[in-house]
Amino acid sequence: MKRLILIAFMLISGVVLAQTEGYQVGDVVKDFSLKNINNKNVSLADYNDAKGYIIVFTCNTCPVAKAYQDRIAALNATYAAKGYPVVAINPNDAGAVPAESFEKMQALAAEKKFNFPYLLDPGHVVTKQFGATRTPHVFVLNKTNKGNVVEYIGAIDNDPEEANATKIEYVKNAINELSTGKKPTVTATKAVGCTIKWKKG
Repeated sequence: MKRLILIAFMLISGVVLAQTEGYQVGDVVKDFSLKNINNKNVSLADYNDAKGYIIVFTCNTCPVAKAYQDRIAALNATYAAKGYPVVAINPNDAGAVPAESFEKMQALAAEKKFNFPYLLDPGHVVTKQFGATRTPHVFVLNKTNKGNVVEYIGAIDNDPEEANATKIEYVKNAINELSTGKKPTVTATKAVGCTIKWKKG
């Protein structure tokens, strides 16, 4: 019986590891093409003038993701013009959480007047490539001769409830440093939010 429990634990652990493996700082990101809320596909190659990207895995329902919606929009408003647009991706399975459906994504984007793409990743393919585990989970990319290189992974800031007197703007700081030709001082932090709702079966 103990052996069966151990095997089951190892199998479960393997599934978890398969979902959390992904890009590390310094890795080159493979381009992708996902459906946006306007029913048109978006890929990184569409941004000819981009110097990099703010890839945000976020969703409709997570309270932490909701708390960051306006801050994500503000990041795009500030940094898209400087060459670092936000590309948001919903990693959650609508079969597990119906409120994460494409139609609900469209409704949320219209309500909040999202000024950035909000893409659907129905098979978790891109989510697993990146190794995103929570919503929100951010990957800052820098466009180089080698390709789009991961320069920062983690949280947007250290203030999910907007109550931290010593707020640190991780994403802003990383992009500001990249914009001056420097590497980010902080390259990784712990993403704080809801776990991704994976497709069952």
